[in-house]
Amino acid sequence: MTSRSPRTGLRITTILVAMVVGVVAVILCCCILLFLNRYRSAMVQSARTSSVQAVSQVSNTVGNYLRDMDQAMELVEQSMLEDESDRDELLAAFLKFRPDVVAVTSYSDSGDLLECWSPGREPRENIFQNLSFDLEKARSSQSAYMTAPHVESIFESYYPWVVTMTTPLPPGGEAAWVSLDLSFSSISSYINNVSIGQRGYCFLVDKDGNIVYHPQQQLLYAGLKSENVELLASLKDDSYVDDTVIYCVTSVEGSDWRVVGVSYVDELVNRNVQEMIRLSFLLAVVVLAAALLTSWLLSQLLGRPLRGLASAMESFETDADHFTYRPVGGTREVQELSSSFGHMVLRIQQLMTTVREEEVNLRKTELKALQAQINPHFLYNTLDSIAWMCEQGRNADAVKMVHALARLFRISISKGHELIPIAKEIEHAESYLQIQKYRYKNQFTYQFDVDPACLNYYCNKITLQPIIENAINHGLDLMVDEGMITVRVCQDGEDILFFVQDNGVGMSPEQVASILQHGPKDRTGIGIKNVNDRLQIYFGKKYGLRITSELDVGTCVEIRMPKIQEGDYETK
Repeated sequence: MTSRSPRTGLRITTILVAMVVGVVAVILCCCILLFLNRYRSAMVQSARTSSVQAVSQVSNTVGNYLRDMDQAMELVEQSMLEDESDRDELLAAFLKFRPDVVAVTSYSDSGDLLECWSPGREPRENIFQNLSFDLEKARSSQSAYMTAPHVESIFESYYPWVVTMTTPLPPGGEAAWVSLDLSFSSISSYINNVSIGQRGYCFLVDKDGNIVYHPQQQLLYAGLKSENVELLASLKDDSYVDDTVIYCVTSVEGSDWRVVGVSYVDELVNRNVQEMIRLSFLLAVVVLAAALLTSWLLSQLLGRPLRGLASAMESFETDADHFTYRPVGGTREVQELSSSFGHMVLRIQQLMTTVREEEVNLRKTELKALQAQINPHFLYNTLDSIAWMCEQGRNADAVKMVHALARLFRISISKGHELIPIAKEIEHAESYLQIQKYRYKNQFTYQFDVDPACLNYYCNKITLQPIIENAINHGLDLMVDEGMITVRVCQDGEDILFFVQDNGVGMSPEQVASILQHGPKDRTGIGIKNVNDRLQIYFGKKYGLRITSELDVGTCVEIRMPKIQEGDYETK
């Protein structure tokens, strides 16, 4: 039986689980990455849309505020064209109707403050700087202009946050310009309350990028915060996104002002993306666990019957003679494979039985041919010895030798039976020794030590004679002293032991090791090999001959065979 090669491949269950989980993991990672990328893009677009909407609302509110200032300025201009008494009455009613108007002021062509209309307030006499009126800007402007939000500075202990609109008056009157100071607190409160996310905000710039109003104005003045006004001045009305900030720029209709919305990507997008990453990771773990469980179930469905089939193959390889195959279940392909293997097992066992029977028959035929070669050779030598005795006048010895030869061949024939009683085998050996003693002129003696309980058991015929022949020809023939051959038969448990011992020249270990390996053309060892082969063919490898020998001491051949009673084995 050839040895099995070491197992180096992976199990189908391991491959299936690894492939399913690996493919699912790769697909899942790709899908999650694609989903998160799309989700982030969608969140950025949603944040841009929200920022645009917030900035658009601020722009509309500021635009409404400016249009309201335009309407108020039209009323003020109309009232400035009336008589002084009517003008004062109209402006008083106007101020009462519009409490958000802080003051209406008129200025001379040189920029001096002429009159001031304010509910319950008079301008102070010494004005350090009038932030509501800029003479150079008034002269350079061809129409009404608007200042940036500023603090009203012409009243004592009253400093409201206002936006001033100044427009030129028709020539001919004392006043050249009229200004309207409108409270900016409502608009500033609205802008301050606009939030785009937790940190986003809106502020106002003019067309040149100068900041008109900023909810964090104090931080700007203190240098703790800055805005990239140059970049904002170059941007058109739209939304812009970089890695961290979203800018939304919208012009205020009817003015040079622009509303800028600032929001932060990490706050509006990354927070939601991180939450989605956590959910995706949880989903991935669930999907991978489901894939692992599914692949394991599939691997068990396929692997268990295949392992059973592999185990059956190993059992068949180990002991094909006594192997009984039980088909394994599973998928249709596994069942077909199992069925094919079952048919193969039956076919191989049938072939093995046929080959074994043919081999046994061949060996028996070879052994009978060998025996046919030995018997004529022995018969020729024996008849030659009988003729020599007759020529020498030893007729009585010749008669004894003829009777011994007759017994020898009668037992050798044994009516064609291969197995004969041990008693007959002992008689056959004794007859052979009598013949050989006559031939060798009493150069040796012999004795038998047989356990009577062994005589009724059966053994292969002509088992002892080749061993005795080898002892005489190769052990005693060259001796000067008288030789001695002892034949002993005894029991050993369930076995019978035969011993053939001589006191001849003995053999070397090399000769002992090679004596059972002689081929059929080597006449010197043919008898011993014949006996050993017959025993192993009939009874198995555990039976046969064992030879022990020592030079100048002698040789002992041990023959082991099982206890056989009549009818246990086929005797023909």
